[in-house]
Amino acid sequence: MDRLDWELSRLRFPGDAFPSLFTNFGAGVAAAFLGAEVEARHETVWFAPKEVKDIADLHLRYDSANPWLARVRDFLRAAADRWRGAVQVSMTDLGGTLDVLSTFRPSQLLLLDLYDHPDQVERLAWEIHELWFRYFDELDSAIRPTNPGYSAWPGFISDRPHYMLQCDFCYMISPDMFVRFVRPELAATCRRLDRPFYHLDGPGQLRHLDSILSIPELAGVQWIPGAGAPDCRHWPEVYRKIRDAGKLIQIWVGEDLSNLDVVADQLGGAEGIIAVGQAPASKEDELLKLLARYGAD
Repeated sequence: MDRLDWELSRLRFPGDAFPSLFTNFGAGVAAAFLGAEVEARHETVWFAPKEVKDIADLHLRYDSANPWLARVRDFLRAAADRWRGAVQVSMTDLGGTLDVLSTFRPSQLLLLDLYDHPDQVERLAWEIHELWFRYFDELDSAIRPTNPGYSAWPGFISDRPHYMLQCDFCYMISPDMFVRFVRPELAATCRRLDRPFYHLDGPGQLRHLDSILSIPELAGVQWIPGAGAPDCRHWPEVYRKIRDAGKLIQIWVGEDLSNLDVVADQLGGAEGIIAVGQAPASKEDELLKLLARYGAD
């Protein structure tokens, strides 16, 4: 906590920026809570099953003594005790339901399971759904007394329960399979959160966008073009579709602060856009002018 406090103390938070901390134990850490092995590397964290079981024999259970669950819970409590609301502490990245399942049934097996054992896939998806919310509520209770709001890994804040939902596994499946195996659980999760967002990651997920936008309770979409694809300013048709569906849009500004201007011009205004990013000290004047243009200074 001392180190993190020092890192935050070196930043400035102009406009509507605020100090925040992403509790990063790896994308899909719920798999670790369910007994997966953890391989922590410098750049990321990987999860793997201790044993690949037949899908009919796979049953996922809550374990109150799981060391990774205890570690994340203790970290969140320490953050809440240290900052007492002066820093927004995010929920850890629990992961998407089928993404967690693909830890225990590695992707090539899970893809075959969709054909060979569809009922078992649905059973496990709903088991993970209930466990996901048990973890969410338990971890949120560790920070709730003092935390200013709710946030996830992108770093924007909500005064009501919020999370950035995802299903990276759906990159590999058809729209019909998405409707059967992903959308029902995704919609149920959206009904249990006040401000759910969806992490639309890469061009392979665009085939599912219409289905995702049809979920009434979904608040917004974060579009990530993906490695090697053109950046956010090159996808106006995606942002228009999201806005036309009545959803909010989250973009990454990054160090190129003109990204927000370009996307806003393409859409005819910045209403409904959540722009997240950091700028180096050398761009402070440019950043302050950007904030002034959008009334956030």
